[in-house]
Amino acid sequence: MPKDSGIGASDKRREDLRFLTGAGNYTDDINLNGQAYVHFLRSDVAHGTLTSVDTSAAAAMPGVVRIFTGTDFEGVGGIPCGWQVTSKDGNVMQEPPHPVIAQGKVRHVGEIIAAVVADSVEQARDAAEAIVLEIDELPAMVDMKAALADGATKVHDDLNDNLCYDWGFVEENREAVDKAIAEAAHVTSLELVNNRLVANPMEPRVAVGDYARHSDESTLYTTSQNPHVIRLLMGAFVLGIPEHKLRVVAPDVGGGFGTKIFHYAEEAFCTFAAKACNRPVKWTSSRSEAFISDAHGRDHVTKIELAMDADNNFTALRCLTHANMGAYLSTFAPSIPTWLHGTLLAGNYKTPLIYTNVKAVFTNTVPVDAYRGAGRPEATFQLERVIDKAARERGVDPVDLRRQNFITEFPYATPVAVEYDTGDYNATMDKMLELADRDGFAARRKDSEARGKLRGFGVNCFIEACGIAPSNLVGQLGARAGLYESATVRVNATGGLVVMTGSHSHGQGHETTFPQVVAEMIGIPADQVEIVHGDTSKTPMGMGTYGSRSIAVGGSAMVRATEKIINKTKKIAAHLLEAAEADIELKDGTFSVAGTDKSVAWGEVTLAAYVPHNYPLEDIEPGLEETAFYDPSNFTYPAGAYACEVEVDPETGVVTIEKFVSADDFGNVINPMIVEGQVHGGIAQGIGQALLENCSYDDEGQLLSASYMDYTMPRADNLPAMEHYTVDHSCQTPCTHNPLGVKGCGEAGAIGSPPTVINAIVDALQSGGHDVDHIDMPATPDRVWAAMQG
Repeated sequence: MPKDSGIGASDKRREDLRFLTGAGNYTDDINLNGQAYVHFLRSDVAHGTLTSVDTSAAAAMPGVVRIFTGTDFEGVGGIPCGWQVTSKDGNVMQEPPHPVIAQGKVRHVGEIIAAVVADSVEQARDAAEAIVLEIDELPAMVDMKAALADGATKVHDDLNDNLCYDWGFVEENREAVDKAIAEAAHVTSLELVNNRLVANPMEPRVAVGDYARHSDESTLYTTSQNPHVIRLLMGAFVLGIPEHKLRVVAPDVGGGFGTKIFHYAEEAFCTFAAKACNRPVKWTSSRSEAFISDAHGRDHVTKIELAMDADNNFTALRCLTHANMGAYLSTFAPSIPTWLHGTLLAGNYKTPLIYTNVKAVFTNTVPVDAYRGAGRPEATFQLERVIDKAARERGVDPVDLRRQNFITEFPYATPVAVEYDTGDYNATMDKMLELADRDGFAARRKDSEARGKLRGFGVNCFIEACGIAPSNLVGQLGARAGLYESATVRVNATGGLVVMTGSHSHGQGHETTFPQVVAEMIGIPADQVEIVHGDTSKTPMGMGTYGSRSIAVGGSAMVRATEKIINKTKKIAAHLLEAAEADIELKDGTFSVAGTDKSVAWGEVTLAAYVPHNYPLEDIEPGLEETAFYDPSNFTYPAGAYACEVEVDPETGVVTIEKFVSADDFGNVINPMIVEGQVHGGIAQGIGQALLENCSYDDEGQLLSASYMDYTMPRADNLPAMEHYTVDHSCQTPCTHNPLGVKGCGEAGAIGSPPTVINAIVDALQSGGHDVDHIDMPATPDRVWAAMQG
């Protein structure tokens, strides 16, 4: 039976009341007294030498406060990268400086050349148009392999070449993998592209800088998934502001999907300019700006090879990838194709030998970083596509081939350095097949064929590593920050609680789910728990929200802090009840003495903490406030099995998704309704990548898909009707190493859906007699139609 409160209950999101009634407080809603506005003049050239930036005419225009160019930022730090990767030869990656405003050269369309601060947005924009630029254009490096060729034009003149790093993992497996592939009974090879994407969150990025001269304190209001990290990076490495003099506030944030994790030049600029101009400075991105300034996602080109023995057991996997970094290294960019990709290539399968090589390449394009799933979708797409192709080549059922090679005993140490603690991949497969009604598929295919359509059925199994940590491990892997999380729980005298968390919500429902956990632990109504996040002056140092870490890491910190509160209140209750602390029990908001009818209410104990008239002061301090930092001992490993049914119109190549099913193992589920919403959203984004979305550059480095006229986002009619769109999370195997047994759910849909859709399309085309074994994403109608024509 579903629960009606606490952990496991589908409580409605309390934050939605303000969002749906227009009472949200987004960054663009923040307007400060006397603020000015900035308009950034961005390069329309992908690669060139800046020979002149003449601002004289623009500076004289009405309303202009000041114009900044790269010379104003000489001596100021560049935008830092938060992760260092070491190449397989032992050398650390090439790491070029990333200036706030271009200095000497421009390296991608959209790079900032000048910034006009004026009394209004319109005045700033008009003045920017009056700036006269002279740029000597250079050849643009767009194609990764061409960028690595001998004699290729260098994106950064002071580097050896355009290779950021050449990473091998696990390097000691390489020769064994090569030998196993050479001696295998069968090898399936596949070359594929994981297409570049633009995140396009509902709310574009915004930054408002403010400076208080009387206290020498700076404040940045920004659309960020991790305000504490922004404060650390910007204060310590860019502007040189002590952390106690720098406040970063991320209020309501309308979606992030990874693109709001990073520290951006616009944030540093607005903070810098507010002090330089002695007035607040605000920037709100236009949607067209977002296409050329927000970090992009994916963009891998891969060759993957799967070796099998004569009985179809997987024996080895080799994966060779080129990963695009863009023109500069974004905050977490180096880790995405390496430690968040290579370590997941085992998938759900007991492949004994795995080797991957990743060449990260600088190009004259927008920097590439984490996008929902971040490395895990790329690994899953490669693996699940090559397995599907292998099943066809071997003439076996793709479900049976997967089952045969599933990991079935846990914990399981993979050959790519991670250890899965729990899972039941056969259970998720069973549930998926039940929900998908695979037995009835033949009849549905026959019906489609009668209407002149091709019908396909695709499956996929995936695993992901979430709750990124532990800090000691990621530190060895190159992370330049710890990846713990924090929480402070403050109990008021009347029993209500305020939880201040280092995590941040940008659509996940923290204000609902976090109180459910605390309320159940104490036994009080969830509406007595308030969540505070997003303000570095109010919350303990935290690493923010990404990588499906909120409940697994942030929630665990909150549990630990609440446990400290409970331990202290039990001491007080024991004193009030004149009993031994060991005999005190807390249930449903009441402390009682075991085996007796003696009890005292939660509110009476919390009041005693603040009115300590009858209180053992020599043993316990007054007040009720505790802080905890949680650093997990392992990742969590959500897993799932997905199925998709498509119809393909052979006349036009149009693909219609008729049915989509997901069976997920997220460990213990706090709020089933919110989990289902997270999965639905992820699947929609994955379907967008599979069928519609593609960030495309021409040979000159011009972005061809720089607006919604050319970049197609998924819409309602691209998705199946809700009754054919099933999410199930009953196949739970709780995580063994965090106090809640949770695993994370926010990225699963975006990881599992792309290969599922492509597998279904290939199955449909095969059913129509077309010899097609792969279609790169996005599987647009023209691409599908062309594949059918051979």
